[in-house]
Amino acid sequence: MTLSLSNLHSATGSTHSRKRVGRGNASGHGTYSTRGLKGQKSRSGVSGLTKLGMKKMLLSTPKLRGFKSLNAKNQAVNLSTIDKTFSDGAVISPVTLAKAGLIKSSAEPVKILGTGELTKKNLVFKNVKVSSTAVEAIAKAGGSVK
Repeated sequence: MTLSLSNLHSATGSTHSRKRVGRGNASGHGTYSTRGLKGQKSRSGVSGLTKLGMKKMLLSTPKLRGFKSLNAKNQAVNLSTIDKTFSDGAVISPVTLAKAGLIKSSAEPVKILGTGELTKKNLVFKNVKVSSTAVEAIAKAGGSVK
């Protein structure tokens, strides 16, 4: 006999039928339905977390801590990398920076930082945030920030 989906079955003793309580005295689990007599745990509406150590497990699991801002962080680009990548008179925007591979996404905010020197002339910066030191370096090189 070959093994196929039509003749698969579980090993003997590996499956158990579910205990159905509260189905009459003839079932062997009637009257008090395995809850015992009186007390909080015999009543309905008691939290099931106390059973099976669930409450202890919930309390022992680490919770998320701290704060996550809804505002996106700035993608930082240094003047030195812009100087290496772009030529004189180029327009620098989030789209051109993303095409050059300097940032991940043009949708998130971009900030130009003043680290490094800028030797390229007449660069135009559009739709980007620029630090104060970068503004000075851009102005010295004859560029503009719009």
